[in-house]
Amino acid sequence: MKSVLGDRRAIFALLGPALLVYSLIVMVPIFWSLGYTFFTGSIVSGFTPNGFDNFVEFFTDPTAWSALAFTVKYAVVLTVGQVVIGYAFALMYHFYLKRASAIIRTLVFFPVVLPTVAVALLFQQFFQSAPTTGPVNGFLNSLGLSSVDWFGHADSAFWVIVAVDIWRSMGFYAVLLYAGIVDIPDDIVESSRIDGASGWKLLRHIILPLSLPVLLSSVIFSINGTLKVFDSVLALTNGGPGSGTTPLTLYMYQTSFTYGDYGYGSTIALMLTILCLLVTVFIFRAQRRDLTKA
Repeated sequence: MKSVLGDRRAIFALLGPALLVYSLIVMVPIFWSLGYTFFTGSIVSGFTPNGFDNFVEFFTDPTAWSALAFTVKYAVVLTVGQVVIGYAFALMYHFYLKRASAIIRTLVFFPVVLPTVAVALLFQQFFQSAPTTGPVNGFLNSLGLSSVDWFGHADSAFWVIVAVDIWRSMGFYAVLLYAGIVDIPDDIVESSRIDGASGWKLLRHIILPLSLPVLLSSVIFSINGTLKVFDSVLALTNGGPGSGTTPLTLYMYQTSFTYGDYGYGSTIALMLTILCLLVTVFIFRAQRRDLTKA
């Protein structure tokens, strides 16, 4: 094995095909899309160079700013929900259910493998208000409350989208965080309990600091995934009512393939990429400052 890893030709022979495929499938489209940002038009109508006009349009486009605001709001709320609920399940798996947690982990994880469109259509029926009253409005009616048009208002539609995506993804974060908690040595936990640490003190001073690396990874996974939300919004609301639930990804899709402006659509995609990079760098720098202070 050492002789193979020390041979550059062997390394190139092993990694070369994978790197070639990766470059053709991932890297080439990225640079191609970057080039589109300096043009306007589409394959059908043809492309016309326009310099930095797409970037100027983005920063003066109220719809783009509305989509950006929705994207950031959605990402923050969903990241908090996914990580907090996932961490709560992980703690329950390890400290309360223990060996009996396997069946619960399976049930909670099951929505992760379901198709997003199927889940969205299911929740559409749950929150339906017309022409048929869904189970949620039926429950409200049984309490003497009036039905809510969940998809008729941007605020209520936003919370339905959040509920769908938390229910669909919390099992993944529960398993991911559970793996980090399981790696904490039992002797450290037992020693802390002998010293009088229990409940919140044990969580705050022992469990949370030792599981911080996997917790940070979960936050990064979640924030980058939620900033690029597309399928659940498209299936549930299609960005409506109006553009009240339109994220940057959906606005990019509509601009490129509905309105036929590949250049401006690529500019929106580039802005979203920069946003994801800035958020990731901010999280890493914040964690580094916390470790330095500690």
